[in-house]
Amino acid sequence: MRRVLLKSVVALAASAALGGVPALAAPPIEISLYYPVAVGGPITKTIDAMVAEFEKENPDVKLSAVYAGTYQDSLVKALTAFKSGTPPTLAVLLSTDLFTLIDESAIVPIDGLAATAQDRQWIGGFYDSFMQNSQTGGKTWGIPFQRSTIVMYYNKALFKEAGLDPEKGPANWDETVAYAKKLTKLDASGNVTQWGIKIPSTGFPYWIFQGMTTPNDTILMNTAGTQTFFDKPGAVEALQWWVDLSAKHKVMPKGVIEWGTTPKDFLEQKAAMVWTTTGNLTNVRTNASFPFGVSMLPAAKHPGSPTGGGNFYVFNKTTPEQQQAALKFVRWATAPQRAAQWSIATGYVATRPDAWETPEMKKYVKEVPAAEVAREQLKFSVAELSTHDNQRVTKALNDNLQAALSGSKSPQDALKDAQRESDRILRSWRR
Repeated sequence: MRRVLLKSVVALAASAALGGVPALAAPPIEISLYYPVAVGGPITKTIDAMVAEFEKENPDVKLSAVYAGTYQDSLVKALTAFKSGTPPTLAVLLSTDLFTLIDESAIVPIDGLAATAQDRQWIGGFYDSFMQNSQTGGKTWGIPFQRSTIVMYYNKALFKEAGLDPEKGPANWDETVAYAKKLTKLDASGNVTQWGIKIPSTGFPYWIFQGMTTPNDTILMNTAGTQTFFDKPGAVEALQWWVDLSAKHKVMPKGVIEWGTTPKDFLEQKAAMVWTTTGNLTNVRTNASFPFGVSMLPAAKHPGSPTGGGNFYVFNKTTPEQQQAALKFVRWATAPQRAAQWSIATGYVATRPDAWETPEMKKYVKEVPAAEVAREQLKFSVAELSTHDNQRVTKALNDNLQAALSGSKSPQDALKDAQRESDRILRSWRR
């Protein structure tokens, strides 16, 4: 009886191999993606659509998107899950989280997963400006996804009303002050009803500050993430200019300006010019009731902006099969056509030159020339501030920038204090 049963099993297996009996399909590999946004809204719909399309094209992978809140929330949740032994397979986190994730042994090098020549060619196809916050120690740890630079948005109607060329933003710091004076309006009682400019100083003050230090030929950290240069003369000069916009020139509100309300103030025409991320382009396009322009940040010695935004990271303590499935999704999501679609849908900068050569992107740029400003600014862009123990280092700088803007410290004293604290935090990393 056993012999007959064994023969039947062997025959069934042989028949399946020859296509006579359908073999059982292997279950899909399950992976998760932590994404930095609260549940709901246009971005989540875009991500959900991408996930559905990917799964349709790759039925061997089951991808679950977890909307984890802010970038900070997402980092905390991802690291907590990692330490508890249940990490996400994949996460979109800030490019500046690179050293933190490496120090926690939370992520694996992307080039360690990229086994083929095509994989390696793909890694080499991103803009170098974006890769500066994605590589260190000769390895690639992150893949640029929703990346940005800082740009200036300006109200063309208010420019025209003030006698300014509505097709050109201010080219340099002096022009910015001159334009802002013409654009600042007072009522009969001397109260400001329209500010010439608003530059936010919460959320990412250090990043906005780099929009002033970069064109002033001042880099704030070394590439190893072990040293900062906050109190260099060029940095002090940049912070003095920022402070003077409100304290001396009276063209910007005093004190701290909220990151989140800056685009809203622009849309409500409470500010004629604002600095914010290129990631706000779709929001402004959708909601502006007036013609607007987008220009590079004003130059000091030359133009320039830091890059910003999020990278894909593949997490450690996941199976090799999950990591390869994650790599498949990252490659799929950053392919030229999808990088173009993502840029058009969100306003983030398409991270690869070949994405700009797609028919979709060429059509979009023709319709929305403002989208090309960020790409052109990449020629002058530098890495966003990122160090070991990055959150403590950036907090030291942020707190002191806000102290200078609120008038409780001079720019020079604020940056000396920030550098002193940074030196203390990073001392162990320089041994």
